[in-house]
Amino acid sequence: MTKLVTIYGGSGFVGRYIARRLAAEGWRVRVAVRRPNEAIFVKPYGVPGQVEPVLCNIRDDASVRAALKGADAVVNCVGTFDARGKNNFNAVQAEGAGRIARIAAEEGVATMVHMSAIGADAESASVYAQTKAAGEAAVLAAMPNAMILRPSVIFGAEDAFFNRFAAMTIVSPIIPIAGGAARFQPVHVDDVAQAAVMGVKGEAQGVYELGGPDVDTFAGLMKRMLGVIQRRRLVLNLPFPVAGLVAKLSDLANRISLGLAPMPITPDQVASLKSDNVVSEGAKGFSDLGIAPVAMGAVLPGYLWRFRPSGQYADIKKSAKNLRAH
Repeated sequence: MTKLVTIYGGSGFVGRYIARRLAAEGWRVRVAVRRPNEAIFVKPYGVPGQVEPVLCNIRDDASVRAALKGADAVVNCVGTFDARGKNNFNAVQAEGAGRIARIAAEEGVATMVHMSAIGADAESASVYAQTKAAGEAAVLAAMPNAMILRPSVIFGAEDAFFNRFAAMTIVSPIIPIAGGAARFQPVHVDDVAQAAVMGVKGEAQGVYELGGPDVDTFAGLMKRMLGVIQRRRLVLNLPFPVAGLVAKLSDLANRISLGLAPMPITPDQVASLKSDNVVSEGAKGFSDLGIAPVAMGAVLPGYLWRFRPSGQYADIKKSAKNLRAH
């Protein structure tokens, strides 16, 4: 009989890649999300009926239980950058993760994969990192054989990292950042999905820190991105006191406007940027899974080209200039 997996947050950035891979391997995939109508795009990942979005609120026991009834495996990809509201750090990343693991154990689910993050630490100055650590502990308490994945910043066609800053270059001559010296080890989303599939199939368990082959500073990554999109912009590294003030002011404006005012950076993000985001020495990683992660240079041009001044015609125009020169 075909096995069934429930992926909480299965229509999100990472979840959709895991869903696609598992569907290709013949699994029935239940994509548990808050808004199933907005997750219809996952259905073509398999044959009719193989991949189905279902309604789920991970803050509710009954909803979580209904979504994993009959499942052989469960994947939790739900995360948030919201410090406030009903779906805040603690509700989603600590309590929500623990709820999924506890109910999965009660329902006799065989395997679980939990998506965490490098930097998860109960002693961190970042509440995001604290709740990620709390979520890991809750998952392992209920499902000791679970696979915990801690990726560095994840890149790919739908990412909210390179796409966000590349879009900024269209309207601004400056890219303001904080923690420009912080080191990152960007990892491709499909490499993370490949690792998760191994956990779903019971081929790996324990904690794995996932980073790609390239390590660079935040400022260095911005310069790489500018090279790919063929634009010249000033990368302005704000000192932490200045970045902290900007974050507090934007947080205040967001509160006063009842969430309407944008928050370019939050106080919690400023705190997290004071630490490197790279694989720890001695940590299990891709090599232990037999996966060779792809480099940024092989992927970034494939989706950032739309931010070039000439878009998809950039290479053609460059060739034309060479022809005229001769």
